[in-house]
Amino acid sequence: MISTWSEWKRYPRPGRGENIEAPISPGLYEVRFAGTGALHSFEAVDNVAQALASLQTAPKSWFGRRDTTKQPDLEYRTCATSSKADAKAAAERMVGRRETYMSGTA
Repeated sequence: MISTWSEWKRYPRPGRGENIEAPISPGLYEVRFAGTGALHSFEAVDNVAQALASLQTAPKSWFGRRDTTKQPDLEYRTCATSSKADAKAAAERMVGRRETYMSGTA
C-alpha cells in the first residue's frame, strides 16, 4: 500500500541545525535541484529518514572531504509504504510513466 507524497521541503544544509522530516519506515524519496526542478536522486528504501540523512549532496574536494561551501540548493519529498516491496513496485511504475511521457507516446 502506498500513501501520498509529502510536500516539497528544503533539504537541510550542514551547520544550520536543520532536520530532515521523513518517515522511519519503507518508502520512496525524491530529491531535486530547487532552482531547476532537475532530479538529483530517487530511490525506494527500507528507511526513508535514514536514506535521506546519509545522502551525499556536497561534492568531494581533492582531499576526500565534502565541500560544504558548494552545497547545492536541494528540496525533497517522501512517500511512506507498508514494505520495501511496495516501495519498489511504486518506483517501477513511476519510472515507467516517466519513460512513456518522455518518449511522447502518452
